[in-house]
Amino acid sequence: MEEQFPIIKVMDDQGNVVDQASMENINEDLVKQVYRHMLRIRIFDRKAISLQRQGRIGTYPPFEGQEASQVGSVMALGEHDWVFPTYRDHGATLTFGADMVRTFLYWNGRAEGCVPPEGKNIFPAAVPIATQIPHAVGSAWAEKRKGTDNIALCFFGDGATSEGDFHEGLNFASVFQTPTVFFNQNNRYAISVPFEKQMNSKTIAQKGLAYDIPSVRVDGNDVFAVYFETKKAAQRARNGEGPTLIEAVTWRTGAHTTADDPTKYRPDGQGEDVVNPVERLEHFMKNNDFWDEAWVEQIERELTDEVESAVEAMEQYPKPNPEDLFDHVFENMPKQLSEQKQSYLALLGRDS
Repeated sequence: MEEQFPIIKVMDDQGNVVDQASMENINEDLVKQVYRHMLRIRIFDRKAISLQRQGRIGTYPPFEGQEASQVGSVMALGEHDWVFPTYRDHGATLTFGADMVRTFLYWNGRAEGCVPPEGKNIFPAAVPIATQIPHAVGSAWAEKRKGTDNIALCFFGDGATSEGDFHEGLNFASVFQTPTVFFNQNNRYAISVPFEKQMNSKTIAQKGLAYDIPSVRVDGNDVFAVYFETKKAAQRARNGEGPTLIEAVTWRTGAHTTADDPTKYRPDGQGEDVVNPVERLEHFMKNNDFWDEAWVEQIERELTDEVESAVEAMEQYPKPNPEDLFDHVFENMPKQLSEQKQSYLALLGRDS
């Protein structure tokens, strides 16, 4: 299956071009856009980890190592397309136009973090595994029935492909030929379970065969390979040619979440040979005369200021009210939930 689904690359680990034809579609503007987005979300990600360690936000899932997959994929979208993220795809949603303050608020427990900017079709982050996949297919089907050319891009990890929602979503998309791009980030671990222990399949891409869905594997740390292949899949969807399954082979640099210790399940030294996507893009820029040290220093300052300002704005909000968990679920609160709320308030020494 690895031969049937070879990993598509534009550049190697050291930024050397291995697909010269792709260079015709790479210019300075594109290079600087993707680099700025990747650096921006990396600064955000590292700041979020720091905030969690200081107790200023809740448990947080880092995405460092997956910047190319998240930036390259959403940059291939149109303004009115849909994005369905997992809990690890806030780099993608930020690139697609999500508000950074609200993104921080999400990880600080406030409901405002689920609200996208006006006019942006960004679904709330899906914490349950694979539940966003049928939702993405449904939204794509709705767009098709309305006669638009809008598509849905759905993110999920390798572990999600072991869930029923994945298979139901792909089957529905295949039967109704919905304009859906299924984007798998195969970061080689489903929490603590390595890829080879959770499935006998050699690739994720081959799982599209059962549903007659075109599938490709890309180097998920190669932002241009991700961008061009997602763009092709998006165009197929817009042309009425149905869904595509993309497997982006990448690497989760850090822990599954800040509540996790990867040293407990990863062998010593594993992943040390992986060149992270930001460094790889820097090699590419230097190799092809796109590197501008002064420009990089300037945008790094600007992006750091943006992140710090977003943190400051997030911390101006009051702490989330845990009573919201009880009050906004049912129109008429059932007895069992009311009893739970009373127990919670009693622990606080408060009356309802």
